[in-house]
Order: sequence, then structure tokens, then C-alpha cells
Amino acid sequence: MDKRKNGLIALIFLMAVACTPGEKVDEATGLLQAEVPYSVSKDLAQIKEDGVLHAITIYSSTSYFLYKGMPMGFEYELLSRLAEHLDLELKITIAEDIDELFTLLNEGEGDLIAYGLTITEPRKQLVHFTDYHYVTHQALVQRMPDNWRSLPGYKIDKQVISNTLELADDTVWVRENSSYSQRLQNLQDEIGATIPVAHIDGNVPTDEIIRMVVEGEIERTVADYNIAAINKTYYPILHIDTRISFSQRIAWAVRQNSPELLRAINAWIREEKKEDDYYVIYNKYFKNTKSFRGRIQSDFFSKNGNKISRYDPIIQKNATQIGWDWRFLSSQVYQESQFDPQATSWVGAGGLIQLMPATAKEVGVTDRFNPEQNLRGGVRYLEKMRANFDSVEDSIQKVKFTLAAFNCGAGHVYDAMRLAEKHGKDPTIWDGHVEEYLLKLMDKEYYYDEVVRHGFVRGTEPYNYVRDIFLRYEHYKKFIEL
Repeated sequence: MDKRKNGLIALIFLMAVACTPGEKVDEATGLLQAEVPYSVSKDLAQIKEDGVLHAITIYSSTSYFLYKGMPMGFEYELLSRLAEHLDLELKITIAEDIDELFTLLNEGEGDLIAYGLTITEPRKQLVHFTDYHYVTHQALVQRMPDNWRSLPGYKIDKQVISNTLELADDTVWVRENSSYSQRLQNLQDEIGATIPVAHIDGNVPTDEIIRMVVEGEIERTVADYNIAAINKTYYPILHIDTRISFSQRIAWAVRQNSPELLRAINAWIREEKKEDDYYVIYNKYFKNTKSFRGRIQSDFFSKNGNKISRYDPIIQKNATQIGWDWRFLSSQVYQESQFDPQATSWVGAGGLIQLMPATAKEVGVTDRFNPEQNLRGGVRYLEKMRANFDSVEDSIQKVKFTLAAFNCGAGHVYDAMRLAEKHGKDPTIWDGHVEEYLLKLMDKEYYYDEVVRHGFVRGTEPYNYVRDIFLRYEHYKKFIEL
């Protein structure tokens, strides 16, 4: 048993002994405020002071993943909206398994579990659940007969387990400590018979276990019906019609010592559920069969391999030239063109890394829409921009100056550096110093300042450009090995 599982067991035990008749009830939520022995005490006020919403989730084909260079997933999209609503930066930590979700929350590595957890009584002793996101039920996932296409439905039913009573003495494979495992234990009492349960490593996601059923590695498993149903669109041989539970609520969770955060999330969920977008996001990941099949079949779905785009080899080669992580350069290319070599902007920039005609000529590019030429020329231009900032000693800060200059021109960045220095800021630090004065260059008070030589610039564009590339890079690092 590893250290994190030991920690989870200790937490469950300590919570059991902490619960006494004298516990308080939070008046706003009506929830029990147990003296829970969390390693941290942090609520919404402290989170807002830090400016970051730290969320914990699991890498899966519906929750959080990378597809064609874009971070995606039901949890990811909702988290992005929640962070924006709370005016916080979003940072995501990926847990290995469900046990680790709770351990990381307890240790303060995250403040919110953003994963589809079934609300159960044992888990309610560990956390406070948010309002539920959706309702589903647990279904038995098994293979249909090999000749199922030629069989009428009643014959298929005879050859599969179509009633929970038939599970007696038939092994079911599920993750240990999952709600599926717990449900099978309860089901044994209900049917008065033993259901052999084989446990699978806790870090194997449900969609991967379903694939094991398809490939015959195991005979059957249990999954939430919505997850089973979307997988069946790609694996039609699956039989998922045998219910093994009543309807169950699926929700996120916070520490029991974070009542303000819980109230804020619940208020947000209630408002989101009034909007069509909320249900569009749900349908995108759990009902849009065409989209799901497209992702599952793609070489650029992160669960299928270590690829971001079809241009990875060219990007890798040119990243070596400039000395950058190729995943970082990929993030910039995505920002510029979303990997479309024919992309053209409204100002006339073109190609993968969006070179203007004059810039292309300057760096020796004769065909901006040739991917190899475009990337080679783009990196040469990046190197030219970088050479303007020898005074910036920190390597990460220098990259940020370089990106900003690539986006809006080195002259405007120099103006922001002079303004920053004039107002007592450090002209060699981008974060919170020069970036702030680049934003101010949209204001007459600043672009008419005597130290400004290049006038007005839409500072929000380079400001967001730098931030977006770095944020996307953080996602790429989670899914793509160097």
C-alpha cells in the first residue's frame, strides 16, 4: 500500500473519531461542520488572495484531455467558466486515481475536486459535495455475443447477464475503493449471493477498463451509464442495458472547512444550469457520438499517443534551433494558427506562425504557406526579437519579452519598459511590471508620455498572447512527454 493510500485511510479513521454529538452545523449550507483533521485550512477569502483556483481532476476521455492541441473535457470546460466567474487563474492538478483525489484535497494541493464523483454516505464523511451536475445510474458493461448483429434481441439477452441475480458467482472487475466496488458489495446483500469482485489498479480510468472489456482482457465491469453509453458509440459490441443501481447524483467536492467556497460554487452551478451552454457542454462530452468517435480515432488525441499536431517533427526541429521546449513552441503555433498552415489573419499575416509579408521577406521566406519555410522563418524572427532583450537576465522573463515583441513589435515593448522604469517598476521583469505598462499604452495619459516613442498599441493583445501561450504550455506538459 503506497503513502497516499495510507494517508487516505488515516484521514477516514481520524474523521470517524472526530465526529461527536457536539458538532456544529453551518447555517448557510445546513451541512455538518465536523472537526475534520485536514492538513490545511483554506477558504474562498484565502483563495482570492492568492488569485488562483487550484482544482484536482483525473485524466480521462470525458473529464480532461488534449485533442489537436486544445485542452478539453467536461470538467475542464466547466472549471474554466468557474475560474472566470470567480476572477481567478485556473491551475489543474491531475490525480492518479480517486483515492489520490481525496488525499490531494486533504493535503492542500487543490481546493476543489472537479471530477464526476458519485455522492455516497462514506464519501460525505470525507468531503462536502457541491450541488450535483447530473444524474446517472451504474450499468454492467459486458460484451455481446460475437454474432450479435445477426441475433434478435431476445437471443442476445439470453447470452448476456440481463438481471443482477445472474451475477452470482460471476466475476466483475472494478477499481478498488470506487463507488462501483461499493455498489457491488451492497448488491450482494440485496440478492443474497456472492458476487466475486476482482480489483483493478486505482489509476486505470473507467474508459480504459471499458476498453479492456471490448478487447476481452476482462469479461465485465461497472460504469456510470453516461460514460458507458458514449463509449458504446465507438464500441458497438458493448452491452450496457443491465442496471445495477438506482439513479445516483454526480458532483464535485470541497473540504469540509471551506464553506464559503462551497456556497460560491453552488451559486455558480445554479446559475449555470439556467443557461443552454451548460447542457451544450454536457452533450458535447456525453452525447455527441460523432465528436467522441472523431477524438477516439485521432492520432492527436492525447490518450492515443504523444502527439500534438501533424507538424510536431517540424516544430521539434525548429525548437532545437531556438533552444525551447518543442511543446512550448507548439503552444505558440496553436495560438497563431491552430496548426492551420493556410490560416490568414485580418491584417494579412499568414501560415502556421503567422508571418506578415514584410517579415517573411526579412527572414528569407518565399512561401509563407509552406509549413517548413514558415516555421523556420518564424523561429529566425523570434531569435531577432530575443536579441533585443539582453538586459533581461531571467530566461523565462526573456521568453515573455520575446513573445510580446513577436506579437506587437519590439518598439512597443521598449516603450512599456521605459514607462515601467519611470514609475518605479523593474523594466527587466515582465510579470506585474512591464506587462502592466503595455496595457496602459492604450490610454492617452501614457502613450503621449515623453518616454513613449511608438505611440498607441492594443496592449491587451500581447498581454493575453503571452499568458495564453504559457497557460496552454502547462496543459501540454501534463499530457505530452518531452
